[in-house]
Amino acid sequence: MAGWFRRRRDLPASPARVNEPIAARLALAELTPPATEYLGLAAYLELTLFEDAGRAIALAPTTAAKSALSAVAQPHLLAHEGMVAELRRRGRDPVGAMEPHRRDLDEYRRRVEGQDWFEAIVTCYLTAGFLTDFFRGLAAGLPPELRTRMEMLLDIRESQRVLTELLLAAIDGNPRLAARLAMWGRRLVGDTMLVARGALGVGIVAGQERIEPVFTELIAAHTRRMAALGLTA
Repeated sequence: MAGWFRRRRDLPASPARVNEPIAARLALAELTPPATEYLGLAAYLELTLFEDAGRAIALAPTTAAKSALSAVAQPHLLAHEGMVAELRRRGRDPVGAMEPHRRDLDEYRRRVEGQDWFEAIVTCYLTAGFLTDFFRGLAAGLPPELRTRMEMLLDIRESQRVLTELLLAAIDGNPRLAARLAMWGRRLVGDTMLVARGALGVGIVAGQERIEPVFTELIAAHTRRMAALGLTA
């Protein structure tokens, strides 16, 4: 595992935004929760994604991999801090706004943490990609200034590029990993969709017709992320 960056493939210019689901973004704008609710959930989610990246750093087998993963963790911490600042600007207690989401997101993180470093970085890659697309879509329904701020905070293109390189190198070095990681990726998408559905505040029966196209687009983007690694979604 000594040469993580020795073998590289040509990667998409921005893996996190390949054929970004514009239709999903427009549909989600109609389902955006109130700004403070959005910020409380998104702020705690960013902490969750930061913890996932921290675990991947702790498990990384080389100094090079640990250092590379710092570019994955940092954007989530900065996004969290930015969302906390937005809550304070609105006169809201950030801890109070995040607390209602803690139990569900902590349980989600427990389910998707993975058994080893390989599964941990797949988790970082796929869950952050799916949920960032989702929350960028929801941001389309926020007031214009806040929407612009959220779109800036939710830019994870560089971290997705780093994770893609790490995963391609891992699979190149041990092709037998591919089947296991593909299976793990398929498991992740189910749990991650539940988090996204819960954020909409729409009854599954009453809102099914409105939200189904959203998830069709988001799953298509997930499939493209898997395909970028040569894995079957």
